Amino acid sequence: MNTQTLNPHALTLPKALATLLAGGLFGFGLSLATMVQPEVVLSFLRFQDWGLMLVMGGAAGLAMLAYKGFPRWIARPLLGRQFLTQPASWNRQTVIGSAFFGIGWGLSGVCPGPAIAALGTGNIDILWALGGIVLGGLAHGLTARD
Repeated sequence: MNTQTLNPHALTLPKALATLLAGGLFGFGLSLATMVQPEVVLSFLRFQDWGLMLVMGGAAGLAMLAYKGFPRWIARPLLGRQFLTQPASWNRQTVIGSAFFGIGWGLSGVCPGPAIAALGTGNIDILWALGGIVLGGLAHGLTARD
């Protein structure tokens, strides 16, 4: 039996192209919404700019609609055999990681998605924030308990 049919996470060319297209569209949207500019994000976090609230609210609403609605509306995903869920659990590491993420976001105005998209706009100063993101992920990987 083919191992690719057993593994629902196996990467195929159509999945790779769909992922590339979705990532490009996501990055374009972040750039268009000015979420790649830390000063705009910081003014949003200080409740001075409400434009990003509309962007984030619209994105969260659409994601929730797709996450909850698609499994009800269509029998299976276009590029997969079944819809996969990923149950989440709250624990000490989740709370600590969320706190570090929030502190970093509040101090720098940068979170991972927009940071990567900002590189595409030529903002090389964002490499400092990306370095912090990588170090935080590495620290988590080294201290995570299974």
